[in-house]
Amino acid sequence: MPELQLLRFDHATALLEFERENRAYFAASVPDRGDSYFAYFDDRHHALMDEQAEGGCFFHVLVGSEGDVLGRVNLVDVEDGSAELGYRIAQRAAGRGLATAAVREVCELAANEYGVTTLRAVTTLDNLGSRTVLARTGFVLAGEIPVDGRPGLRFLRTTPPMTSPGRP
Repeated sequence: MPELQLLRFDHATALLEFERENRAYFAASVPDRGDSYFAYFDDRHHALMDEQAEGGCFFHVLVGSEGDVLGRVNLVDVEDGSAELGYRIAQRAAGRGLATAAVREVCELAANEYGVTTLRAVTTLDNLGSRTVLARTGFVLAGEIPVDGRPGLRFLRTTPPMTSPGRP
């Protein structure tokens, strides 16, 4: 079973391979990252690690048994107990429940480790797989929103803050 890991510097090579291998697949449902993302990947990876160290984002990779990246689940714009959730799963790993399991795990981490109780997510209207993952992991429809010029949907998930034992 793949393992969800907080992004580290040593994930860079496998993450770049994941993004290159799945670029066309992802572009069918989410905006393409563009050529500069790949040309300056090392700089971008270091910038992400800096953002994560500052607590403004939490980036996760889903790592397979061979050390390959099968997906990523990110929390960005972390502020005041809320964050934006984004995720993508490799084409070769799609349809196996990995996205649902990984998103569920990140939702738990968000509430229990990162102090994030409200999560936002968006997807295009035609991305049934993503809509299904969000519904299975406790997100509720919150309205319509354009996504890169395409019809899209906004979703929210709220988790009550954890309380200490013996406290209300």
